[in-house]
Amino acid sequence: MNLSIIVPVYNMASDNKLEYCMDSLLNQTMEDYEIIAVDDASTDDSLAILKKLEAQHPGKLTVIASKENHHQGGARNTGIRAARGTYIGMMDSDDWAAPDMYEKLWKKAVETGADVVGCDYSLVQEHTMEPGQRVFVNTKEQTGMLDEEKKKLLVLQSGSMVVKIYRRDIIVDNGLWFPEDIFYEDNCMSPLWLLHCTHFERVDEPLYYYYQHEASTVHHISLQKCRDRMSAMNLLIEKSKAYGLYESYFVELEFKYAELYLVNTLFTYLVGDGKKKYALVKELKKTIKKKFPDFQKNQYYIARIGKEEQKLVNLLMKSEVFFFLYYYALRIYRKL
Repeated sequence: MNLSIIVPVYNMASDNKLEYCMDSLLNQTMEDYEIIAVDDASTDDSLAILKKLEAQHPGKLTVIASKENHHQGGARNTGIRAARGTYIGMMDSDDWAAPDMYEKLWKKAVETGADVVGCDYSLVQEHTMEPGQRVFVNTKEQTGMLDEEKKKLLVLQSGSMVVKIYRRDIIVDNGLWFPEDIFYEDNCMSPLWLLHCTHFERVDEPLYYYYQHEASTVHHISLQKCRDRMSAMNLLIEKSKAYGLYESYFVELEFKYAELYLVNTLFTYLVGDGKKKYALVKELKKTIKKKFPDFQKNQYYIARIGKEEQKLVNLLMKSEVFFFLYYYALRIYRKL
């Protein structure tokens, strides 16, 4: 079989989200592919919808029902283990694909012999096949046979996993399983998957539709999700050491850790709803100073992190108390 498309599903029955996603996959133009939908112990009618579609499309759609919820990472692992395709793709169950997305990605893989092939995506706010705002996921400079310099670029900007197809044997043979029971599992695995590949190509089109709605993970920042991102980044460092990648890509991994573990977590947490916990900010500071004490000298950190964010992080590294006082005074000033 050419391709397996894995779709983790959790409580997507409302507003026709799940049906629209699955219809886009069931009507792909390519041949010899399968869809594996893994229901992650949904509490709504998602499983019933999937079972109905499975009965209507025997041989093309396989539904696996998990008894326990293990988040997207667990559902993806289940799908990868069951997959029969030479390549695997992944789709979020509230998004959808252009009718020829997977045919174009697979043909590019066959023509070039690439281990992984990606595309761009459109941001949309309603169910439509009309392209929205285009987001460029990867660059031409990252494609082709992957030498060390290109792999460094891919660590810095791995891009979304759902807009790519990957050779399944690379994932399975190297034990590149997603962490389970946390969000942001792709923050950990996306660079590791790419570092195990030798050839990356892209189709220069926005073929994936990323649905912007209030139920999306990115729109609900909680303390637990912040801690999950922190866990994902700690796992990235642990796994990169286990795979012998840490030393070769130290500078790039240091930057990704500073960017996602510290900067993204810190500022999304502070602007989110709810009372802020001083202990979390203190933990962020303590951990990064232990793991990467010189991260503020990192060339990518200096070039890619905003000057205002750098200023605030500098203040945090000196004093959590002064950081909080300055940050909230700044917010009040801007509101006025």
